[in-house]
Amino acid sequence: MQRGRVTRYFLIGPTLFVVFAVSLYPMIFAFITSFRDWRLARSLSPEEFVGFENYTRAFLDENFLNSFWVTMRYVVLSVSLSIILGLLFAVILQRRSVLTSIAKVVLVLPFAVAPALRGLTWRFMLNPQYGAYDKLIDTLLPFMADIQWLSEPFWALLMMASTEVWGWSSLVSLMFLGALGTINPEVTEAAALDGANEWQTFWRVTIPMIAPIILLVTLLRIIFSLKVFDQVVTLTGGGPGNSTETLNYFVYKAGFRFYDFGYASALGYILVAILFIAAFFYVRMLLGGEQDA
Repeated sequence: MQRGRVTRYFLIGPTLFVVFAVSLYPMIFAFITSFRDWRLARSLSPEEFVGFENYTRAFLDENFLNSFWVTMRYVVLSVSLSIILGLLFAVILQRRSVLTSIAKVVLVLPFAVAPALRGLTWRFMLNPQYGAYDKLIDTLLPFMADIQWLSEPFWALLMMASTEVWGWSSLVSLMFLGALGTINPEVTEAAALDGANEWQTFWRVTIPMIAPIILLVTLLRIIFSLKVFDQVVTLTGGGPGNSTETLNYFVYKAGFRFYDFGYASALGYILVAILFIAAFFYVRMLLGGEQDA
């Protein structure tokens, strides 16, 4: 038995070493750095201990506060649109046919596209000179022909959220489709016999029955939306101005543009704290659902 235990540790040893080297060690180092003053322009190594100064500096920094509210607006837009469209697609695809079977396969494809590629593609498609999306919108909605999609703060943020919605709503719809499939048809039939129309059945029967799944998917989407980075870099670059500068992108700028590693480390841990709160509720809901099952 002792020999078997040594063999197990020997086999998982390399994996644990890699995890520590590429994940745990950088996190510990960044945490220690967040309490120190380290500007690469002045020193190649961390300088004096400054306590919580980097953290308090963040909440007094207008640019950080701007990135926080930009991220919150982005989360609201991308998550709400993903959930609404995903639920709509799921209801449509619930009806069995050859076309819906094909659509289910096609729906997986947008999610398979890398976030950075989504941003590049949408940037090309929204180009006012040759972009396909821009031309299509100009044709269908002539009153929006003069809009510069990536040059106006509101539209730039909306388009950035749309790239996330385009990539996620398809997967969300498949999750909801699975949830809808668990509903006993006798329940909806009973509602119809009681005189409920399709809308009343959907709103008062279907939605309450899949509400736990909706909440789980919403929390999952919030976690991923809070981490948005690729589309900011490839689609808007944080502009116009800093109107699409999210928290993740602001951390990147502080660390790799201004080389203020102490401040960037503190910002990173503030973002980690926000993600931890969202993840805590997600795991709690997930475990609660398993216990109920």
